[in-house]
Amino acid sequence: MGIFEPYRAIGYITAGVPFSVQRLGTETFVTVSIGKAWQIYDCAKLTLALAGPQLPKKIRALASFKNYTFAAYGTQIGVFKRVQQVATWSKHHEKISSLCLLGDHIMSSDIKGNIYLWSFKGDGLNLEPVSHIKLENKFAPTCIVHPDTYLNKVIIGSREGPLQLWNISSKQKLYEFKGWNSPVTCCVASPALDIIAVGCADGTIHLHNLRFDEERMSFSHSIRGAVSSLSFRTDGEPLLASGGSSGVISIWNLEKNRLQSVIREAHDASIVSLHFFMNEPVLLSSATDNSIKMWIFDNADGEARLLRFRSGHSAPPLCIRFYGNGRHILSAGQDRAFRLFSVARDQQSRELSQRHVAKRAKRIRAKEEDIKLKPVIAFDCAEIRERDWCNVVTCHMDTLQAYVWWLQNFVLGEHILTPSSVHKTPIKACAISACGNFAIIGTEGGWIERFNLQSGISRGNYIDKSEESLTAHDGEVAGIACDATNTLLISAGYHGDVKVWDFKTREVKSIWNVGRSIIKIVFHRANGLLATVADDMIIRLYDVAGQRMVRKFEGHTDRITDACFSEDGKWLLSSSMDGTLRIWDVILARQIDAMQMDVSVTALSLSPAMDLLATTHVDQNGVFLWVNQAMFSGSTNLNNYASGGDVRNVKIPQVSSKEANDGELNDKELTNQQEIKTEPIFALLDHQIPNLVTLSLLPRSQWQNLTNIDIIKARNKPVEPPKKPEKAPFFLPSIPSVTGEITFKTTTDASTEGSDGKSSDLNIGTKKIDLSSQFVKLLQKFAEEKNFSEFTSYLKGLSPSSLDMELRMLQILEEDDDPEVLEKKPEFASISLLLDYFIHEISVRNNFEFIQALVKLFLKIHGETVRRHSELQEKIKKLLEVQSSVWQRIDKMFQSTRCMVTFLSNSQF
Repeated sequence: MGIFEPYRAIGYITAGVPFSVQRLGTETFVTVSIGKAWQIYDCAKLTLALAGPQLPKKIRALASFKNYTFAAYGTQIGVFKRVQQVATWSKHHEKISSLCLLGDHIMSSDIKGNIYLWSFKGDGLNLEPVSHIKLENKFAPTCIVHPDTYLNKVIIGSREGPLQLWNISSKQKLYEFKGWNSPVTCCVASPALDIIAVGCADGTIHLHNLRFDEERMSFSHSIRGAVSSLSFRTDGEPLLASGGSSGVISIWNLEKNRLQSVIREAHDASIVSLHFFMNEPVLLSSATDNSIKMWIFDNADGEARLLRFRSGHSAPPLCIRFYGNGRHILSAGQDRAFRLFSVARDQQSRELSQRHVAKRAKRIRAKEEDIKLKPVIAFDCAEIRERDWCNVVTCHMDTLQAYVWWLQNFVLGEHILTPSSVHKTPIKACAISACGNFAIIGTEGGWIERFNLQSGISRGNYIDKSEESLTAHDGEVAGIACDATNTLLISAGYHGDVKVWDFKTREVKSIWNVGRSIIKIVFHRANGLLATVADDMIIRLYDVAGQRMVRKFEGHTDRITDACFSEDGKWLLSSSMDGTLRIWDVILARQIDAMQMDVSVTALSLSPAMDLLATTHVDQNGVFLWVNQAMFSGSTNLNNYASGGDVRNVKIPQVSSKEANDGELNDKELTNQQEIKTEPIFALLDHQIPNLVTLSLLPRSQWQNLTNIDIIKARNKPVEPPKKPEKAPFFLPSIPSVTGEITFKTTTDASTEGSDGKSSDLNIGTKKIDLSSQFVKLLQKFAEEKNFSEFTSYLKGLSPSSLDMELRMLQILEEDDDPEVLEKKPEFASISLLLDYFIHEISVRNNFEFIQALVKLFLKIHGETVRRHSELQEKIKKLLEVQSSVWQRIDKMFQSTRCMVTFLSNSQF
């Protein structure tokens, strides 16, 4: 085990496998494939409902029925009930190409023409197929469809072009349709009986009558490419939707036998699946661009509009950065998208708007891809001014301007930062000052200029007068960084020169040369260390204030792709095209861990809390998260987790953190994840730092309310006491009178009325309920073992009102002056043990603020009992001595720190 272990991957929505739609009651769900796992989305808002386990191979086909999900991977079919794999069907010897649902049976076909029928009816799933059909050698199946009212019959399309009608019960071929001299790519049954729609590889769509073997009508896509998916509208409108490899969705009017509308730029890649919801004007589509979209036909002209969608990067990301205290990740990809991913909730992930791209593309009749900004090659962000103005600046590939973004509104800013240099060259580097007011950009020609982010106005450029070209660097600017006080600006040129500038006067203060071409620089504002990445695969660390090299890290054997510091500045992480990710200890000047991956890392970022590491990889569209195991452990010895100079082989994280047969990812899984976050924190409390106290990490309200519990109860007490309801008879018997009128006799229950007619109280018994039995048992158990850690965890889990109740249950209500009688009471022993517990916890300085609040509440309740007994008085004196000793040490440190801060704040620099 190493410092970082695989956690999960985010940003994957769907892959190139047709989805499966099912309806459960009034809700509709869609099951999609994401490589080796599957996910289920609720179509109401396209929120993630379930995530399936990780499978050994990529999924090739999907089907779903109620709580069952069927996933074909390789030559096997996994059967899942919710997310738990309950069976594996393995009769195929070739790769499975398609699955078809037939009632309570599943039909599977492979690329060699073997078709098996499986039954999943009943509690015990049959692992053997019900029947087997072997197709002809020159008939490779591509799709299977079950027409309505055709009992036990299916239509099978082939790569050779013909279609066949089979009876799966008798295993006989009933009829063969000649086809259209083109491979059949998809087919779907229509709402009209005996009619199916067939899509071919040449871009034609044929509506065929099965009963009479005749073609009713045909359509052809205007754009070359195969028809990949078809779907009929079922709410009364005679429409057929078709999708092709160009990403365009065509809507055909079957009554007028013509094209009705086209959804241009529906997807950026080939359409995989289309599905009209039953009796609704809503179309669901998915494509290989890692997106799933819903379209609604509610316009007067009959055209569709985008209702809702979920999408991720359709091309690998190039740059990533943690944002929002590690809750979000900014990601820029080769697909020209700038995205914000949520680490906790996938539905909060979104793409930042580039201001009406679709409308502009429609107005000038261009593709959206051409309207979008070019891929981002570098960006910087600052959270301090997020609510005021734009706080992100981006540099784009072969672009002469830099763009700003406002993350508060998730939109592209109004200002465009254009350098004022005479020779216009693309921008290569950018940075934002620590105050969040300025953006500094560097160009390929060596020009560095500063802009105000609020107004977008230039605030001067940085020129080295020693350069003949009157620029900052004689060549490309490889990186820019600002210090924490807006005093210094550091820039690095491609030719190896590093320059330190005065931020305000824009004059050069110092220059040194690395000696090699610089690819990238990383600056840590807190400790003033600058890391330079050169083309010789060596990372050099410089002290900017001292202008000297302090560390040199070697080990990569190929081009270094990215590097970053940890928040505390003690670690430096670097990745390379050699497939390794290395962690360097800056203080010890050595490598402490190294991971070898099968896919090289292209970008990385470490969260401010150092609990998560995010990476992107070659040819991977997602963002991969790694968890810091060394942080979530009670051991302080890093060598137990780090591999040191050795390189360990690891696999990149998967979409699902669970393997198949590992159980459900539901409430139980969420509970386990919560335990992972909470248990290691308490484990760290066993390791005390000398002369310091350790806090409980509980919310302030949980321990602060203990000291004010009486005030809270008085405040929550109702102003007017509840009134006793008037007595009402349990029943009103009717008695007929002589006159025929009905009168009612009022009676009361005998159980509430005495013999003399007077009301008497109900006797509910005098049995005492021992509410504090668990509290007392835990206290006694761990007092005997001299181990109070589990008892402390139990107390932390109680609410303030419950803890107050537990302490009051130990109260001795009957006053007795005889000490011998008092000592025999069980409450007295518990009070004595509690004092021992307080003495122990304060002496070891654990859970300091929580124990202080608990002692105050204890003395408020049991102070009189302690005063009356000499044994308790001795313990309370010992508690006072321990408390005074610990607090005097802490108070001395407080006063020393206060004096130092006061001295520094009054100093004149």
